[in-house]
Formats: sequence, C-alpha cells, structure tokens
Amino acid sequence: MTVGEKQAEAGTGTPPKVLDGPFSTRQLLRIDEALRLADQGTGLVFSIYVGGLDEPVREHAERLHRQLAEPDRSVLIAVSPNQRQLEVVTGRQARRRIPDTYAKLAALSMVAAFGVGDLAGGIINGLDQLATHAGKG
Repeated sequence: MTVGEKQAEAGTGTPPKVLDGPFSTRQLLRIDEALRLADQGTGLVFSIYVGGLDEPVREHAERLHRQLAEPDRSVLIAVSPNQRQLEVVTGRQARRRIPDTYAKLAALSMVAAFGVGDLAGGIINGLDQLATHAGKG
C-alpha cells in the first residue's frame, strides 16, 4: 500500500509530503523506475537525496550515506539544487565497481542536465551511467 493509499484510507485527504518537492508525479515514477533498475541490475543499493546539505557538504553527504541500511553496498546521490551542490558517495563494496573517476564522470553529466533545468533527467541519466559502469553484481 502506498503512502497516498494509506492517507486516503485514513481519510486525511492531505497529499504525501513527497509531492511537495521539486518533482512531478511522472518524474517521481521515472526516478523510482531508474532506482529499481539500477538496484536490480547491479546488486548494489542506489539512493537519492534531494534537499539542503549542511556545510561541509561532503561530510553531510557521507553522514547520510552511513545512515543507509547497507552503506558498504550503497551509492548515494545527494543533490542540493538551491546550493548548487552534488555529491556521489559510494560504500566500500560499491567503490570497487564504481571508482571515483567514473562517479565524477556521472556527476559531470548530471551537472550538465541540472544546468539546463532538468533535475529529474540528470538524476536518471546519472543513475544509468553509474549502474552501467558497475555492471552485473
């Protein structure tokens, strides 16, 4: 059961908080599908964080990454559009398959898309590039 279905069943009538973010429902579905494909295709765990990042930004992204269920196998893409910041954090096992050089290439691709106002497309393309490089797990 989705969050929206639970709220409708409870009669609250208020939309889930996720719909207050920078993405349309269609974009959220596309991002969710890209995450699912990346996870299934690689055996790694991909996560996206979109929101403000405390300074120093890299340390905040690394703290978020450590809070994930399986940080060693995880890849976190942390994006702060208002701060114009992007961090890609890989866990120990994930880094063996996605070295920093390839993470930086994916980040450059994402930044290019973000620069023309395509936040969702940049995230989706970045996920695809990271997953493609990681290969089957």
